[in-house]
Amino acid sequence: MEYIVGISLALFFCAAAAGLGMDRERVFYPAVAIAVASYYLAFAVVDGRSEVMLSEVAIAAVFIVAAVAGFQRSPWFAVVALGGHGVMDAFHHHLVHNIGVPQVWPGFCMSFDVTAAVIVAWVMLARARGQGKQRGFGLG
Repeated sequence: MEYIVGISLALFFCAAAAGLGMDRERVFYPAVAIAVASYYLAFAVVDGRSEVMLSEVAIAAVFIVAAVAGFQRSPWFAVVALGGHGVMDAFHHHLVHNIGVPQVWPGFCMSFDVTAAVIVAWVMLARARGQGKQRGFGLG
């Protein structure tokens, strides 16, 4: 069920962002990637162990740096950060034993992240082919 909800929410989220014009700004999807990367930090607070928090901070930092690069250099870094975070969700439990993570979270987050990254990449490629270089993500 978490996979269906993750995919459905990503489809709705990306469609709503485009329909409302929220994704026209270059900062939109990098900010989404930063938000996505921060959830495991909240789960580490629930866990309560400092070694878990330090591990989660290190992992989140990788995706946050990529998201910032997506804002400053190329939006493709943010797409890779979002999709990469989804891939990381699949094996997060092998990296950190964070008891604060809900059982369904990795599947939900992986489904959302990968679906959203594929949609954003697809639309960016389609817009680039049709209209030349886009400002920001050019999804609006």
